[in-house]
Amino acid sequence: MFGLTSGSVWESAVFALVVLAVAIIVSRILKFVVDRFVKTAALKLKVDHTRYKFFKNATDFVIYLIATVVIFRSIPSLRTYGNTLLASAGVLAAIVGFASQSAFSNIISGIFLVIFRPFSVGDRVQIGQLYTGDVEDITLRHTVIRNFENRLIVIPNSVINNETIINSTLQHENVCVFVELTIAFNSDTDKAIEIIRQEAESHPETMDNRTEEEKKNGEPKVSVRVINLTEFGQQIRAYVWAKDPSSGFNIKTDLFRSIKKQFDARGIEIPYRTVYMKELPA
Repeated sequence: MFGLTSGSVWESAVFALVVLAVAIIVSRILKFVVDRFVKTAALKLKVDHTRYKFFKNATDFVIYLIATVVIFRSIPSLRTYGNTLLASAGVLAAIVGFASQSAFSNIISGIFLVIFRPFSVGDRVQIGQLYTGDVEDITLRHTVIRNFENRLIVIPNSVINNETIINSTLQHENVCVFVELTIAFNSDTDKAIEIIRQEAESHPETMDNRTEEEKKNGEPKVSVRVINLTEFGQQIRAYVWAKDPSSGFNIKTDLFRSIKKQFDARGIEIPYRTVYMKELPA
């Protein structure tokens, strides 16, 4: 066979069997390690771990590919065929690698998300300046976010890793909502602050975030301050605490309506710009 003696043939066969046996043992060990890692990561991210089975299949493929290369390179009679196959595999790998750079980048980014966990399924996040919503699903390729219009946004993990992530529920869901209004310079500032504070504190979803010491010192439940003097008037901001972002949104929209009604009833003017149009002669 290929010009070899029977002894050489038996030695080559034994060598090939030993390499295959080692490959099987290493493959099982690596599959066990990968399976443990995937199950732990899937439990943390609250997703189904069965979707990561391709990792175990990829481990098998790599191990057996290495074993095949070792066998063909180590047995002299198969070395020529091995060089030909290796050259063909190298060209094919280069083509596939070039075509799958983006997919591979997303997988690596997904592994980073699994390890560092900037968010989990169910968290409310803001990705950069464009995407805000609740995390619906996380895979090693992409993350799915449901926005406030009930639309699903599928974002590649490589994009997420390059953006600033704001997580509103990473440790706790309490949020401080800024309610900002501008009143005219000739309006009563103290009266406007009193109206804003009363409306904010009386809202049923407003949360009391004061410490016991602040309560003893008589600190108000809602802090209201003049933060700027603009060309239009006095800019006033109320710091209102809510138990979660959804409640904060409800509080903010309700307060804009109720405060506007109180301002109208008690003579607090909200400035606006007047534009005069002059008609030119024909």
